[in-house]
Amino acid sequence: MIEPDIYPAPWSPEQVTVYEVGPRDGLQNESRSLDVGVKAAFIERLIAAGVRAIELTSMVRPDRVPQLADAEALLQRLRLPSDVRAVVLVPNRRGLERAMAFGVREIAIFASATETFSHRNLGRSIDDAFRMFEPVVSDANEAKITVRAYVSMCFGDPWEGKVPISRVVAASRRLLDLGCHELSIGDTIGTGTPGHVRALIDALVDEGVKTEQLAVHFHDTYGQALANTAAALQMGVRTVDSAAGGLGGCPFARSATGNLATEELLWELHGLGVDTGIDLVELARTSEWLAAELGRPSPSRAVRAIASRLAES
Repeated sequence: MIEPDIYPAPWSPEQVTVYEVGPRDGLQNESRSLDVGVKAAFIERLIAAGVRAIELTSMVRPDRVPQLADAEALLQRLRLPSDVRAVVLVPNRRGLERAMAFGVREIAIFASATETFSHRNLGRSIDDAFRMFEPVVSDANEAKITVRAYVSMCFGDPWEGKVPISRVVAASRRLLDLGCHELSIGDTIGTGTPGHVRALIDALVDEGVKTEQLAVHFHDTYGQALANTAAALQMGVRTVDSAAGGLGGCPFARSATGNLATEELLWELHGLGVDTGIDLVELARTSEWLAAELGRPSPSRAVRAIASRLAES
């Protein structure tokens, strides 16, 4: 059995929700578009490994993110167990309508803490983006569809540099006030550090945001994703975004490298005695399989280490 030895910390939570973003946030940054059948098989294998929160795809314009142009074909093909939290990212009201046609019960919207990235990612200012989000969230809530909100560029912006915590808090508060149920705080370019994470979560809590409403989304550009995750867990966060095999980045921010690899997150969590419900070895096998489909090695160190140990045994 390939698992870490268990040594809980005083702050170790009993359970953590691992929110898998590989099928959407991971694949959208790949230069090669996968066949819809491969994408469906990827999601099915994630579920078989025990993943129970998955962002499936995005209802974006094909010319903006061609890798996800087959969103509707994918949703039509999938038959998901009832206990899987299945989420679709929608950019606007039209995207919501497309998702609702497939019976989607949870959506995500994508906001920015900085003006520059809001223009680059959404083609509009922060205020204009919120005007676009307002009917989306309202319509979703009316239809009893849960809304998750991403806040990007929370720890730094490649064009604007340092991002004041107050701006992140302001964007987060606005999203909750619109009616979003969960906030995913994103370190889009991976420049955050544990102290910064603690300071931001403290500021959010001071503004009335409950830690149960928070998720964290770390990129590993500077090797800080796991340290930042531990800091967030110590502050009471219980949902962590990650991508199988460390897939992803951001097509609209070139300095954003891969997401925190789910396998590396699991090695940390399982070593702390945290229940995730996910089979680490089966997930690593899935990431190895997907890497072969993409025609390149997995960037995840944990996937490579597990694959090596499996080969030896």
